Amino acid sequence: MNKFINKLQIDLLKRHLSPFLFCFFTLMFLLLMQFLILHIDKLIGKDIPVLIIIELIVTNLAYMVVLAAPMAVLVATLMAFGKFSELNELTALRASGINPLKIIRPVLIASIVLFVGLAWFSNNILPEANQKARSLFIDIRLKKPGFDLKPNTFYDGIEGYTFLVERIDSETDSLYEITLFQKPENNRDRAYIVADKGLLVSKGEQALTLHLINGTSLKFLAGDRRNKTMIERNNFKKHIMTLDLSDMSFMRSDPENRNRSDRTMGSRAMIAVVDSLFAEIQDQRDFMSKNTMIYPADEYNGGESFFNPRKVLPDTLENISWIESPYLVTNTFEKAEIQRSFVWESIRQMKEYRTKLESVQANIEWRQKRIARYLVEIHKKLSIPFACVVFILFGAPIGIMTKRGNFGFAALISTAVLTFYWVSLIQGEKLADRLFITPLIGMWTFNVLLSLAGIYLIIHLTTDIRITKLFKNRD
Repeated sequence: MNKFINKLQIDLLKRHLSPFLFCFFTLMFLLLMQFLILHIDKLIGKDIPVLIIIELIVTNLAYMVVLAAPMAVLVATLMAFGKFSELNELTALRASGINPLKIIRPVLIASIVLFVGLAWFSNNILPEANQKARSLFIDIRLKKPGFDLKPNTFYDGIEGYTFLVERIDSETDSLYEITLFQKPENNRDRAYIVADKGLLVSKGEQALTLHLINGTSLKFLAGDRRNKTMIERNNFKKHIMTLDLSDMSFMRSDPENRNRSDRTMGSRAMIAVVDSLFAEIQDQRDFMSKNTMIYPADEYNGGESFFNPRKVLPDTLENISWIESPYLVTNTFEKAEIQRSFVWESIRQMKEYRTKLESVQANIEWRQKRIARYLVEIHKKLSIPFACVVFILFGAPIGIMTKRGNFGFAALISTAVLTFYWVSLIQGEKLADRLFITPLIGMWTFNVLLSLAGIYLIIHLTTDIRITKLFKNRD
């Protein structure tokens, strides 16, 4: 009997492997296509080396792995257990007196192993990949487009020059009817150059030589007198110019020299940042506790109307001769002018204190939101990989109950479940970032609910326990 169970368990694990790999690589392909569609405009037209583009794609594959693996687990589970039930193998097990839970157990253990591996990957590999991808994106964004002249179109891609060419022969790199404006930069005089023909000769990736033939140049030279320029006219048969293209070459920076965000840090680093933020919040609160001012009470115990500096208008203070207020020091002076000076000083100090209080509150709230973002990311590194276990608990009984092991039916159910899962996860992250809920609730609520639903369905399938029976027994 044990050998029979072991064979079934191994067979069921093998049935998971093919749909898991198929779904995993299909999802990776779809996510990759989505990435390329979103960012293709940033890569085209900048003469970026192919190896850099490949590295950018590879580094972005890391987050796709974390997303695709749990989704592939759900599809594979629905297909494997659906086929298992469709072939009436579950009925044969029950007839033999074998608990179906023994069939689910090895698959559940495999999902826990996958969860551990994916959590390690998410905490150690993913942050470094995100940091490198982010650094490459910044380098690509800072790179200028390549040298790209077009007929009858002004081109100012090279710093200090503006080109206008009537016709271009792409086969020979020849230019015709050239007009060139040279700006007064880098010890160059302002110039206006016209030539009948030109020839572009490349000098590596850093420079480009332009040979101008049969033309005229006008140089605007600064004269000795103030605000007076001299114009120098030259006719030439051949004039050679060297254009600096170093600004257009791709310059790669060191990712370690860039600041890290919550997406590019491991859990330990984020916990250290969270601890420092908590310490800063406590420092802010200690500072305010040592500089607390006492506001007047809303009701004066003496029975007479009291003075509230937040409600008194300036005109009111000017038109009265004597003021009675809860400040005993003020009442000791008989002249209204002296009393007014005390009142205005009180108002000034209260406004100053209110400004400090609002500033401290804003600083504390800003730090609380940063803490929430880091804690959300820490929980996310575990909650998303843990979905592998959740989808086994939920997908196994659903697959058994549907009794269909085809890909179409499994994909349909998976689409509905995953849509609800990701929407809940995204909304939970947003609510936690805005301090409406805790990061723990935001990242784990759906996992807990889906796990409870799956455990209930497994109990329903493997035992005679029913919730309806429990309520009937109470009645």
